[in-house]
Amino acid sequence: MGVKHGREYDEILKDLTIAVGQIPDSYLFFEMEGEEWQQLSPEEKREVHEALAEDLFYGLGTEPVIEVGSGVVMHDKEQHRINLLIGDEELTVVPLI
Repeated sequence: MGVKHGREYDEILKDLTIAVGQIPDSYLFFEMEGEEWQQLSPEEKREVHEALAEDLFYGLGTEPVIEVGSGVVMHDKEQHRINLLIGDEELTVVPLI
């Protein structure tokens, strides 16, 4: 089902794809090795990040916190946004409305 949102899904997906691309080891979510990741072309990496963003969007509908490599992706229902964190540092925010 995904998370509740007021923005166009395509816009959210685009922003979330860019955001997960900022997590340096996001490929670990798909159990890829670093060598495998490095062998992908930039377009293939973008496709993997888009698939990850889609999985997160729908997964956050049931699990409010999902680990992605060294990052954490959290659905903030009260603020209507998705927060991406690495350690204690906020990486980025994707608004849902």
